[in-house]
Amino acid sequence: MTMMPRTITTDEPLLAVSGLTKRYGARIGCADVSFDLYPGEVLGIVGESGSGKSTLLSCLSGHLRPDFGRITYDARDVLAMGETERRRLGRTDWAYVHQNPRDGLRMGVSAGGNVGERLMAIGARHYGDIRDKAADWLGRVEIAADRIDDRPTAFSGGMQQRLQIARNLVTSPRLVFMDEPTGGLDVSVQARLLDLLRGLVRDLGLSVIIVTHDLAVVRLLAHRLMVMKGGRVVEQGLTDQVLDDPQHAYTQLLVSSVLQV
Repeated sequence: MTMMPRTITTDEPLLAVSGLTKRYGARIGCADVSFDLYPGEVLGIVGESGSGKSTLLSCLSGHLRPDFGRITYDARDVLAMGETERRRLGRTDWAYVHQNPRDGLRMGVSAGGNVGERLMAIGARHYGDIRDKAADWLGRVEIAADRIDDRPTAFSGGMQQRLQIARNLVTSPRLVFMDEPTGGLDVSVQARLLDLLRGLVRDLGLSVIIVTHDLAVVRLLAHRLMVMKGGRVVEQGLTDQVLDDPQHAYTQLLVSSVLQV
């Protein structure tokens, strides 16, 4: 079995989603999606382009407001929260890793400044402490300490993605949303990033929802898997079970297309 072991167990879900639906006029973005996510658990969401996985992630993370449904985080009704409370949640308990790191970084600010900004957003003010913690996190994502004052524009794509991860994880969030975190990277860079992510998720006990088209990514990172087609969940279960013995014809097609490559 190749997926990560689940290290934290609890009877109560960290995130509970029920009947989540988003439409764009007559077109379905996602429809009647329900699931629970537990502390320390990684959920992978896969499907072809237009399957609804990105719309679902946007609704879950607060970037889009669903038309119907319920999202409960740590027993709190997310959709009933005011704007201030949702913003606070996004700075503290939640984090979002974009496919394009430029969407999640301040490109005109130094690497250390990018990491330090999130600390300052939750109240950190001591410059020395902020810089020390930023340096520590750059080390965790394999960025040399002497690059702390370099801007992200001087970094490769893989380094920019690792910097975005450091920026997001420095405040110890409990739930991380990831949108194709290895997309657009060379295969060798992807492997290094996946190994890094796997270690961080395990060591920090993070709960993660990861959207990807790459079944190898979810095989390595996700405990459970949801397969989406046409905005709906067509199959879900333990990652290895779904990928090794897919029941739905669409899942079978996804798996067979990878095996034929």
